[in-house]
Amino acid sequence: MSVNKVILVGNVGKDPDVRYFENDQAVANFTLATTERGYKTRDGQDIPDRTEWHNIVAWRGLAKLAENYIKKGSQIYVEGKLRTRSYDDQNGVKKYVTEIYAEIIQLLGRKPGAEGQSAFNPEQPHQAEQPARPTVIDQPAASDDNFLSGGNNVEDDLPF
Repeated sequence: MSVNKVILVGNVGKDPDVRYFENDQAVANFTLATTERGYKTRDGQDIPDRTEWHNIVAWRGLAKLAENYIKKGSQIYVEGKLRTRSYDDQNGVKKYVTEIYAEIIQLLGRKPGAEGQSAFNPEQPHQAEQPARPTVIDQPAASDDNFLSGGNNVEDDLPF
């Protein structure tokens, strides 16, 4: 058995680049920044923030969500799979790219005056227009109490 699962919460680095194909299929590409907070060691040394950049690829309904709702600076939750591909650049040098193929995207930021979080499920394309609790594709919706604790109803010290 093997698992290929990535979960990221971060800020979008550029507006999504959305392309459409002949059969009305869409793909969106954008970058996502995740930042680990810096800290000060016991001996007084400052360790700076560390930002990682991730390439996100979203297909079909998620690409349309990205086109309509995701903008540079948006805070989002992405769940997906790691994919690595290679190509030859203009000089014939082999390059490798690691991308996150998104399976779930949740919009975490709020519009002024909006209550709750926006979530998108490709099975329900209009859901992103309405405030909603986060939902997970292909899994039963979790209750508010059990969502972060995995159903154990245990409080944690997560900052979100």
